[in-house]
Amino acid sequence: MSRILIAEDDVNIASFIQKGLHSAGFVTTHVADGGTALLLARGGGFDLVILDIGLPVMDGFAVLRQLRTEGLRLPVIVLTARDAVEDTVAGLEGGANDYVSKPFRFAELLARIRVRLQEAVPADAGLHLEHGDLLLDLRTRRAQCGERVVDLTAREFGLLEMFLRHPDQVLTREQILKHVWGYDFNPASNVVDVYVRTLRKKVGDSRIETVYGMGYRLR
Repeated sequence: MSRILIAEDDVNIASFIQKGLHSAGFVTTHVADGGTALLLARGGGFDLVILDIGLPVMDGFAVLRQLRTEGLRLPVIVLTARDAVEDTVAGLEGGANDYVSKPFRFAELLARIRVRLQEAVPADAGLHLEHGDLLLDLRTRRAQCGERVVDLTAREFGLLEMFLRHPDQVLTREQILKHVWGYDFNPASNVVDVYVRTLRKKVGDSRIETVYGMGYRLR
């Protein structure tokens, strides 16, 4: 499941983007200033940045310039004012992968995000994750248990993907929340336990083991 950093100081625009991306199955983290955006982007863990130009503390141009100076090739889509052609040109020349002019339709932003994420995936990257007779198709977002095909929701897909990338490893609830639901999710929530139960019903109870006092493990 792809993780997207949204650097936007307009709360309404940020909320609009987050709601749409969550519905599309992405995990998001929102920050409202350029300094925090640069700090999180440097830390890794994100697949793409949506970067507003007019950020406080450190504007989007400075954030982008610093990322590229440090050699970070993380895909960046900049948000610009519709009549600010010079911002668009400066953003692209500064290393942005794409731009979207405000106001924009979410469908356009989503399409551009998917294109940039696809470009960022190495040509030889695997399209399947396997463990025993459990297989996850990253392209169709379906699981296969032996001969049985299983349809998954966006969150179930993200959860199973995480287990398959860390087989036989105990994953804490906090690790799962951070990866599948994002930094902003309430750590006291029981959402992980609820989704583990639903995932077990689809792929088999015995596949995901509860390690009491610690978390869960794919056996």
